Order: sequence, then C-alpha cells, then structure tokens
Amino acid sequence: MIRTFAGATLLLGALAFTLTARAQQSDSPSADFAVTYNLERAKLVFVDCGCFWLQGGSLDVAVPVFHGLGIAATLTGEHKANITPGVDLSKIAFMAGPRYTFDTRRWTGHFLGEHRVSIFGEGLIGSAHGFDAPFPTTSGTFGSANALSLQFGGGLNVGLSRGFGVRAFEVDYVRTRFRDLADNIQNDLRLAFGVTYHVGQR
Repeated sequence: MIRTFAGATLLLGALAFTLTARAQQSDSPSADFAVTYNLERAKLVFVDCGCFWLQGGSLDVAVPVFHGLGIAATLTGEHKANITPGVDLSKIAFMAGPRYTFDTRRWTGHFLGEHRVSIFGEGLIGSAHGFDAPFPTTSGTFGSANALSLQFGGGLNVGLSRGFGVRAFEVDYVRTRFRDLADNIQNDLRLAFGVTYHVGQR
C-alpha cells in the first residue's frame, strides 16, 4: 500500500509538472493547485465522544473541463499522537472526482478589485491507508489497514497576484471504512486552509 501511495504522489507531481508546462502555451488548459493545513475531527468507537483532531496537510490539483465543471485530485496525510496512552494514528489518502467551481467576481469585483474569488464544491472517492495504530479484525489486530475513502465538501479561494492566492477555508465530510469491530464506518469533519496557485488562462 505504501508503494501505491508513492505512485499516487508521483502521478500527482507528474500531472502538476505537465499542466504547468502546457500552461505556457496560449491554447493550454488551466489548472489550480493548493497546499493546505488540515484538521480532521474523528472519534473513538465504543466511547460517547472520545473525539480527537488529526493534523496534517494536503496537496490538490483541479483541472476545469467545461463551464466550471472539472476534475480534482487530492493527496492528504494526517497524524495524531497519544489518542489514548500509547496509541497513535496516522492516515494517508488519495482521492479524485468531480469539482464544480463558481466564479463570484461579478458580485465581488466592486470591493475586491482584481482579486478573483471562487467557491467550489466537490465529491471525491479513493483509498485511505491507516497505520501507527491497532486495527482490530475478527482474525486479529494489525498495525495498518486500507479502506475506501469518500470526501464531500467545498471551500473558498481568493486570488491575489501573479497566480498566487489563498484558500480562505475548506469544509469537508470524510467517510472511511476501516474495520473497527463496530459498524466499520468513520464519519469525520475536515477543515483546511492554505495557499493556492493558478496556471494557464482563466
């Protein structure tokens, strides 16, 4: 599974390099990149709250296809130490899917000037790899596990200058299917903010 995520990282990097190179051409597609700091609220099973926050970051890329509709991909990594004494949790996920971006400049231009503001919503699907923690199954407890991962949400980007901008906020619902001897479903809230970079024509 580590090789799979290493491959996903290389794929995302290759896509970023290719799009950046093609963006120098007049007929090239555009693309948006973001690096964010993440907070993800999760909970322990069999505990009324048992809530804790994973912390980490993500790299994502989005390529518009038609009238605001595009394809997005994201690679995330998060960690939490001492959830309970001696128990940590690390998680890596790679997901991709459709994203719709709405440009609000015609409403915000009069007070934001040339700063481009966009709102996006997306639905992503992929795989998550959990490690540094006990993952119980009916056949024993293992130190790592793989699971289906879904992410639904959106956020707001504000363009600044020379292609750079900020992701003012992002809010996502994250659902994974790690085995936990309960319902094998984890429903998390993810918050993110960071920096963005746009290449190509708008």
